[in-house]
Amino acid sequence: MRECRLTAPAQIVETARIYSLADFSMTERLSGEELTALVHRVFAPRDNEKGLAVLVDLPDERIPDEAEWAERREMAALWVDELTANEAQLGLKPVLVLYRNAHTNNGDLPERCWIHRAGPLPKSVDELDPAQSISFAELFADHPILLAPTHFSATAPLKVVAKTTPIRAATMRGFGEAMIPSVRLDYTEVNRRVVYLKKKLDEATGADFVFAYPGGEARLHLDLRFRSAHASGGLLHKPGAGNLPSGEAYIVPFEGESEASRSAGVLPVQFGDEIVLYRIENNKAVEVISEGPVARAEAEHLVREPAYGNIAELGLGVLAAFGVKPIGKVLLDEKLGLHIAFGRSEHFGGQVGPEHFSTPDAVIHIDRVYVPETQPDVIVKRVDLIMGEGQALPLMRDGQYVVDFS
Repeated sequence: MRECRLTAPAQIVETARIYSLADFSMTERLSGEELTALVHRVFAPRDNEKGLAVLVDLPDERIPDEAEWAERREMAALWVDELTANEAQLGLKPVLVLYRNAHTNNGDLPERCWIHRAGPLPKSVDELDPAQSISFAELFADHPILLAPTHFSATAPLKVVAKTTPIRAATMRGFGEAMIPSVRLDYTEVNRRVVYLKKKLDEATGADFVFAYPGGEARLHLDLRFRSAHASGGLLHKPGAGNLPSGEAYIVPFEGESEASRSAGVLPVQFGDEIVLYRIENNKAVEVISEGPVARAEAEHLVREPAYGNIAELGLGVLAAFGVKPIGKVLLDEKLGLHIAFGRSEHFGGQVGPEHFSTPDAVIHIDRVYVPETQPDVIVKRVDLIMGEGQALPLMRDGQYVVDFS
């Protein structure tokens, strides 16, 4: 679970026009009937569950607005309108919930939020009256089912909440029109493939990778001992939080909390035209061994925030087999195939959490997605899972799964 961080002011475009419901439109949109069916399929609501909250985060003085962000908030408002019109079939009372953005992906949520009753959406959280806010604890008590089409990912904090509060949340960071076909898939089959991969990860003690890139080859071993994998197949029938669109099995490599981790080697990541090579030791990126402007920036990041270099996740997406193509949004793109994440891991069962970063705004969990459209010059030549007796199970060749899902 798993998303890019965008915090530096230079990376944020100037404040965009806020769209009204009257002039907001999409060439493709989810109808009330489709949204109702989606909620029933993903959550299978129980008789004692009466409320559904659609969460959106708002710009503030630190993080100005963007056009896509504004559109997404209006989309969320339309979803609530559609679901309200279908409330009898839905069986839940839907509300739109606003909160101050966390300033980073997977950063902790603020303590309070606002239920938006009616009228135009605010352009900024600073327009809201603090006296009208409620605590998130109050919200979760009455609205145990949540959709979160937010700007910054809320996956990690909602996973943490679900450990003590029986909520179920579908996190949809960056959701937009291009992702709509991916929530219409046969998630029964998606989930079946994801569960198959989860079982293989559970049985494995490690994973060996061979990457090819212009001018070289990189080899990496990830230590999968002492860990259990997770299945995110688009069905959230138990307390927890997971992405939607969905379709991945994932696991946190062993981080060395009881003995040295065996994760070691070199991991290549393509940034634009530059390929950065990270040297991995004890499950951490400890240095950058390539040259270039991005390499220098990444090396500085590792020195400034050592927790950023933690190898936080090995993810195996399955949606490419269903004809889904990457769209430049990690929420969807990571579900297509192999991805490896840096940073925060405690929300997946690992050991690295917000307290390991210098500030709340520095907390990050970021996926590097290995499909041709996202990293065209890095080829996943081989991936083998190392099973309990030491035998290698071929998993991927030239970026394609070679396991039999039947």
